[in-house]
Amino acid sequence: QVQLVESGGGLVQTGGSLRLSCAASGSIFSINTMGWYRQAPGKQRELVARITSGGSTVYHDSVKGRFTISKDNAKNTVYLQMNVLKPEDTAVYYCNGLPYGPGYFPWPWGQGTQVTVSS
Repeated sequence: QVQLVESGGGLVQTGGSLRLSCAASGSIFSINTMGWYRQAPGKQRELVARITSGGSTVYHDSVKGRFTISKDNAKNTVYLQMNVLKPEDTAVYYCNGLPYGPGYFPWPWGQGTQVTVSS
């Protein structure tokens, strides 16, 4: 069973930067599209960025130009560089593959990493 472990979150001021990491226990990034998701209090989890096995990326409109997703297949790690952070970016951030059905994701969710942006 693949395990996902997110890290790198923290408290940062508006305009600041953070780099999140997601480490997988298996070699999944080279053959699967991976995504970074976030869930703010009282809101549904949303996909903010994804990267294909070939390295193509897609971003949610709210983070375009500010966030960059990347991966290192050799390290089984996917990253999310977040710049020019805003208070509305405050959420718990998770990584996983894309859903293959409503509410069905390839792997169990990790614990996530909390990002808090102060105004």
